[in-house]
Amino acid sequence: MILGGCAGGVLLILILVLAVRGLAAGRAQEKEQEEKQAQKSQEAKEPETVSLTISAAGDCTLGTDEYFYYPTSLPAKYEEEQDPGYFFQEVEPVFSKDDLTIVNMEGTLTQETARKENEVYAFKGDEEYAQILTEGSVEAANLANNHSYDYGEKSYTDTIQTLEDAGIPTFGYDRTAIVEVKGVKIGLLGTYELDTHEDCEEGMIQNIESLQEQGAQIIIASFHWGIERANIPNETQVNLAHSAIDHGADLVLGHHPHVLQGIETYKGKNIVYSLANFCFGGNSSPSDMDSMIFQQTFTLEGGKLVEDNVTNVIPVKVSSSWEQGVNDYQPVPVEGDTGEAIISRLEEYTQSMAQQYGTEPAVIHSSLDSDQDESRTETVEGTAADENPEDGTGDQEEESGS
Repeated sequence: MILGGCAGGVLLILILVLAVRGLAAGRAQEKEQEEKQAQKSQEAKEPETVSLTISAAGDCTLGTDEYFYYPTSLPAKYEEEQDPGYFFQEVEPVFSKDDLTIVNMEGTLTQETARKENEVYAFKGDEEYAQILTEGSVEAANLANNHSYDYGEKSYTDTIQTLEDAGIPTFGYDRTAIVEVKGVKIGLLGTYELDTHEDCEEGMIQNIESLQEQGAQIIIASFHWGIERANIPNETQVNLAHSAIDHGADLVLGHHPHVLQGIETYKGKNIVYSLANFCFGGNSSPSDMDSMIFQQTFTLEGGKLVEDNVTNVIPVKVSSSWEQGVNDYQPVPVEGDTGEAIISRLEEYTQSMAQQYGTEPAVIHSSLDSDQDESRTETVEGTAADENPEDGTGDQEEESGS
């Protein structure tokens, strides 16, 4: 009887121990579930943050004029190198690390032979030259410029088809594009301003509204505008840029002057008035080889753009043979005194523009900043309005009307 009672007591204790353990395990599971639910609730409250970097470069003429001296032309260099990757090989490491690279495609990729009547300069290249952009990690191209129809309507549509077939979205005139990066919709539009001052603003506004209706979260407006070889924008440029931002653009990019112009900050948005030449087959020996890559990092929280955007300017020479005064059509980033001189010019033009128009000068952050003190961000005295580079020399004239 005693043994039976002991056995029963032990059994009861075991049952109690197991019950306590089960209860503890159940409570632990409940606590774990509560913690997971709390974490999910917290994540739901905190909007997702996404950052992406966009690079912009200037005029890319992937071809030549049939009347230019062929041995020094871009097609001759293409034939010599037998490698489309040659042209952007010095900047591809920059472009491949960003999220979107945009250029101005100034010219046509076509087999058309009927040159546009009364066109002083007409540019075209073979369709295979699209590989120059793909090998260089370029993802979008503006076509709204005065060389997109150099060989007629078909040369324009040929260029669109060739680039789109190569996986490069194009935009310009009444054609917009939306590129999705990291789940963010980036809207692109291009406006040709040179001889359509009245109409282009209306079309630009319509394009911005269309992109907004399509759900674009970032809108980038490109303009082909201004005066060749002028380092200060004209009043039309300033007014159009402000209008673009007033109507919803988040970044304005400019080209056509073939030289650098300053950068303005307007309502917290950046206006890059001229990116200058880049891979430019329009001149074998341009008098001004200074250029840049403009970068901006956009941050979105919960799908909405926030204002802590970061910019970076990389100084560039349009030719790796720039010291010889020869265009080898291979843009190259530059450092040291050479790079600093380009940044100084950009700052000077930025301040001169501010003095002339009362605009807010952008603070130029550059890839050289780690090696420089902060003195370059101070106001640069003097004006550069009268310091336009002289016309080019060599076998080609400085390209006009581009």
